[in-house]
Amino acid sequence: MDFRKQKLSIAEAKEMDMVQYLSSLGHEPSKIRNNDYWYHSPLREENTASFKVNRKLNRWYDHGLGEGGNIIDFGIAYFGCSVGEFLKKLDSGISFQKPFKNRSKTENQPEHPLKIVKDDELNSYALIHYLEQRKIPVEIATQYCREVYYELNAKNYYGIGFKNDSGGFEIRNPYFKASSSPKDITKVKNASDEVTVFEGFMDFLSFKCISRNELNKTPDFVILNSLSLFEKARPFLESHKSINLYLDNDAAGKKVAREALSNSKRYNDYSKLYQNHKDLNDWLVHIGKQQKKKKKKKKRLGNKL
Repeated sequence: MDFRKQKLSIAEAKEMDMVQYLSSLGHEPSKIRNNDYWYHSPLREENTASFKVNRKLNRWYDHGLGEGGNIIDFGIAYFGCSVGEFLKKLDSGISFQKPFKNRSKTENQPEHPLKIVKDDELNSYALIHYLEQRKIPVEIATQYCREVYYELNAKNYYGIGFKNDSGGFEIRNPYFKASSSPKDITKVKNASDEVTVFEGFMDFLSFKCISRNELNKTPDFVILNSLSLFEKARPFLESHKSINLYLDNDAAGKKVAREALSNSKRYNDYSKLYQNHKDLNDWLVHIGKQQKKKKKKKKRLGNKL
């Protein structure tokens, strides 16, 4: 039972030992010199450890970024969240999962399955901010996604959850991509003779964003959640007159699209729309950045007039 009556304060958070906190996130020092603990930066990829924590001062400095501060400054940079959001996570013991670095799995080490603890309405500031970065409007995401809390390796985390037809979740946050069992496809039925297919739910949400002002009849949708489930989806897909493919622009996605087109004339490949990008969401993010640049340029020109 938790007898605490007050939320964690900023002053209390600053007293937390940064070395212990980094360890709880899966980051261990590569060398220790007196009070200085050196790490491969948790904030970026690097080959030489240049992230230092002075344990006596309980402050950090990233020599590669030229930035540093206390544990709150670190949490804001690490999770991309607000002060309040970070304090809430510290208080609850729940965090985003970051990939563990410098920790190789030994042979015969037991796997700890991901366990869903609960799912709730999507309202986390950090998750909504992540969706905004991916150019997904929150009003679209909340129709199809949940805020999922899960346990992995005896630690608690949370992320954006997208449910499949068997009750499992695809889970995303800024640093982690995973699935809970059972793995399956997701069908969104609209009583249509046309079906549109995506590999992942971010592409599906991107399509809903792009097409939200169209007045045409809404098709059925299939989100594969894994390209390996394409064969499983085929009976449902091929019960439609027209099948529109929005698969990833990689070797695997192109191979499946080629095979599908050779099997039936009902298949249509729409990947040319985003031919210079990894997938539909990558294209949407790129277009969003271009529009933002144009607005800034227009504003600058307006100020000069």
